[in-house]
Amino acid sequence: MSHTPDLDAYFARIGYAGSREPTRAVLDAIIFAHVSRVPFENLDVLLGRPIELAPAAVEQKLVRDRRGGYCFEQNGYFLEVLRALAFEVRPLSARVRIGRAREFTPARTHVFVHVTIDGVPLLADVGVGALSPTASLRFDVEGEQATPHEPRRLVREGRWSGDMRDPRARIFHQARLGSEWVDVAELTLEEMPEIDRVVGNWYTSAHPHSHFRGRLVVARATERGRVTIADDQLTLRGADGVGDTRKLESVEALEAALDEHFGIRLPVRAPFPPF
Repeated sequence: MSHTPDLDAYFARIGYAGSREPTRAVLDAIIFAHVSRVPFENLDVLLGRPIELAPAAVEQKLVRDRRGGYCFEQNGYFLEVLRALAFEVRPLSARVRIGRAREFTPARTHVFVHVTIDGVPLLADVGVGALSPTASLRFDVEGEQATPHEPRRLVREGRWSGDMRDPRARIFHQARLGSEWVDVAELTLEEMPEIDRVVGNWYTSAHPHSHFRGRLVVARATERGRVTIADDQLTLRGADGVGDTRKLESVEALEAALDEHFGIRLPVRAPFPPF
């Protein structure tokens, strides 16, 4: 699936006009611009449309059609953008843990981007929904890390020696919401090659037990907060994390909210979850 990203079109899409040097400052600026402009969304899954992972198809959807997507689309394309900018990158697999107890084992259906800059290992993730971090995170730092939005941390469990681990060792990416640390994703630094992403994408978009098959999720970052749609609930959050939620009473109200807050002009029509 060889494809050279149209960097000019991509940067116009996310409103970025800065340097293209492979530095952490540039990486963080691009991450912030991306999650602020390209929404996380699963509309095509609910509309019964196939999710294409070919870079050219993803570029058409996210950049030219000004849509959004979920992790396999967003982080897959972001990986290619960073590679074209001469960043050292590789895709890693993860399990999404938002709202899930540690006792439950979710499918390994998340991909994010491991970036190395001047020997420093970083996590970049523009595709984990309403909790997509708005800056990169250092793997070699313990404790709280600041971002333009929620504080984050990477917590290691089990025995580690560099990138080596015992079979049960894990890393938990966490966000601090108010006074509470919540799990975002679980990872082991295992690479996720293309074929594994194809399988994970099929499960996420087509398996009847995938939560994306019956639940609407749309989200993006704002300058200091977040805007999300979860089923028929539209929530606007400020920098303090406090949310203002209102119910979307109809498909027409949903379409209007998608246009106003996400720039998505897509007729969804009834019947459409949750209407």
